[in-house]
Amino acid sequence: MEQPLSKPFEISPVDAQNDATLDRQISRACDRMEKIYLDDCYTKLTVSRGWSKHNPVISGEMARPSAYRWYLTRELRRLAKKGATIRIEPSRKRVDLGSPALLETIDENDWDLTQKKLFLFEPERIDLSAARIDHYTGTQVEQFQRYILLTNYQMHMQAFWDLYPGCTRPTRENVQMPAYHMCAPDNSGVSIINIGVGPSNAKNFTDHIAVLRPDAMLMVGHCGGIRNRQEIGDFVLASGYMRADRVLDENLPINVPITPNDILNGYLASVLDEAGMTYRLGTVYTTVDRNWEFALQGTLNDLRLSRAIGIDMESATVATNGFRYRIPNATFLCVSDKPLHGKPKLPDSAVEFYRDTQRKHIGLAINALKRASKDWPRGLPTSSIRAPDEPLMGGPMD
Repeated sequence: MEQPLSKPFEISPVDAQNDATLDRQISRACDRMEKIYLDDCYTKLTVSRGWSKHNPVISGEMARPSAYRWYLTRELRRLAKKGATIRIEPSRKRVDLGSPALLETIDENDWDLTQKKLFLFEPERIDLSAARIDHYTGTQVEQFQRYILLTNYQMHMQAFWDLYPGCTRPTRENVQMPAYHMCAPDNSGVSIINIGVGPSNAKNFTDHIAVLRPDAMLMVGHCGGIRNRQEIGDFVLASGYMRADRVLDENLPINVPITPNDILNGYLASVLDEAGMTYRLGTVYTTVDRNWEFALQGTLNDLRLSRAIGIDMESATVATNGFRYRIPNATFLCVSDKPLHGKPKLPDSAVEFYRDTQRKHIGLAINALKRASKDWPRGLPTSSIRAPDEPLMGGPMD
């Protein structure tokens, strides 16, 4: 007889002594969480960790567990193998997304993300973000894969479709941020999303995608080349960012250093080297002003002070939110114009450039992510983007 949903379900250290038994228990635990959610309740997950001196018991609530079941399976298994006792039970009734009280429960002004001990988000926030992702992308959150490509060009979406003509696409037309998914077992494939242009769009989508706990997030776009020896079609990898986008200044102080994931950068450099492509590694300057050339002096001074090698409108925003939400991320740009050198982006040259680079750009990005997936099946190390006292369930502990 199936256990009533109201009765707590536990995974004990005894279950972890046999891998087959543990796998069955983890599967049952995930099934239980999904049934609790469908029964119109949030799930309360309590983890007792006898080895921890400072945080022996961590607890939190979850919503829509089917959206990140792969993540729950992985993290709960790791905790159980280490000797944790895991308890699952209903928490409270779900808040209606149409309720006026919703905005109070998801207000992040008083959040201290460094103190979250289980999940970074309240269940109401997960529910709302999942609904927004469904709406924006025309695809279900359960279809999103662990490895995320962000772009602002439909041609990159077309290049992805050319590579994977059977991939999952939106179920309706004219969605705001269409997503395509090259699905693989345990969500180990790649998703690409056209987030549109500008830092506001970049913040908007990465705010929401963070609730799915992706293993990696890669900004694939174009930039203006700043250096004399750069050529149209050269690639740019970020080693750091100058945050002139401004949209996250109140969420994360401007003096907090933001850098991309070094391992992801290593894979990107490797695929570029093997393909014989020219690239530079350096600072990417992200601006909120698409027409920065019209007020050149201030921007030019910033470019010189930062030693920037490229200028775009999304990379620093994506990287900053990746840092905030513990998502390993990197930037993979292609020089499309050189406005400081008499080579602005003009129609004829732009069309030729786009035609020649789009499939190569996407192919290299996917190859890099595939290597990351193969070498780090349990997720890329996140210690550099976690606070010192954060336990498991905030990302791998490697």
